[in-house]
Amino acid sequence: MHTVTVSPKFQIVIPKEIREQMKLKPGQKLHLIQIADKIEFVLPKNVKDTKGMLSGMNTSLEREEDRV
Repeated sequence: MHTVTVSPKFQIVIPKEIREQMKLKPGQKLHLIQIADKIEFVLPKNVKDTKGMLSGMNTSLEREEDRV
């Protein structure tokens, strides 16, 4: 686990090991999500990169009549 310090300008530095593992680049955008008392940093995905990620999903479930 890594610990970072919030600067007086509310900035943090992502540790080098994590930057390298995530292949982060300067100027890259990250989404921040607050869940209870946690903050998660999430790499936004390009819509084109998600193509096919749900292939093979079972869609044969029973649906309510107004949802068909």
